[in-house]
Amino acid sequence: MQDLQNALSETSASLDRVMDELLPNNLKAGARVISLHSRENEQDAEASAEGEAKVIEAMRYSALAGGKRLRPFLTVESARLFGVNPAAAMMTAAAIEFVHTYSLVHDDLPAMDNDDFRRGKPSCHKQFGEAAAILAGDALLTFAFEVLANPRVHADPNVRCELIRSVARASGVRGMVGGQMMDLDAEQQSLSADEVIRLQRLKTGELFAVSCEAGAVLGKAPEPLRARLQRYAHDMGLAFQITDDLLDVEGTRTETGKGVRKDKTQGKATLISVLGVERAREQATTLANQAVSHLSAFDERADRLRTLAKFVVTRKN
Repeated sequence: MQDLQNALSETSASLDRVMDELLPNNLKAGARVISLHSRENEQDAEASAEGEAKVIEAMRYSALAGGKRLRPFLTVESARLFGVNPAAAMMTAAAIEFVHTYSLVHDDLPAMDNDDFRRGKPSCHKQFGEAAAILAGDALLTFAFEVLANPRVHADPNVRCELIRSVARASGVRGMVGGQMMDLDAEQQSLSADEVIRLQRLKTGELFAVSCEAGAVLGKAPEPLRARLQRYAHDMGLAFQITDDLLDVEGTRTETGKGVRKDKTQGKATLISVLGVERAREQATTLANQAVSHLSAFDERADRLRTLAKFVVTRKN
């Protein structure tokens, strides 16, 4: 487990450096860095209004706020299985983390989950206002695809197009957005266990799955191995979400870095509300073990992924 913790810390530190490089910290830097494909708009970028600076500040505030960085870790580790260039894998991981961060910024808004804290700090909308938070989320999402389109991610444009298509699908109505809408609607109705699993697979699982698949796409891995990684990530992602829901019931804001006891108050549909705490905990453990079984085709290079599946059900934040 210590090897995993060290690897998670190293990946998080490397990711922060890459995201810090990609996201400008002032308008002049924006001219140099955001225009990833050319320098021709440098003067226009330097002349941008203060409104742009506020959005950039809100983007950096949210993206560089820390966190577990599990999705980037999945990308980096799956890429390692296929000998992918680490720099290309990390750039892809950063794009996926930008998508994840956008979803958290929007999730916290009063119209959604109405959370005042995220990762131990005021939520983006509490720090910058609701309008700036919406725009920062929009900017993070669209910037993610600009990053994925860059040749530094992969020399083959077909690979880049496949990454863009996969991430877009996982982020949209057939993935995270669709799951979030189901989650909001579920506050007004009762869902069965199967319906809750579908909700959480869309809201959480699809982005985990594409994070893991991305490394295989970069490595042009055969379809059977890509499918195994997808199944691993789906099961691990659901185990992660169940544990998240358990932490909402049993954890503290100090431990989790966000508000707790909100799922029950808001009438959220979770497996805990359907199965109860102990059966939900058992289900998370079963899913973690099932996730590990999908990695049987890989050698010891997948050991960190195996350990990660066990870690997600024992974590405290």
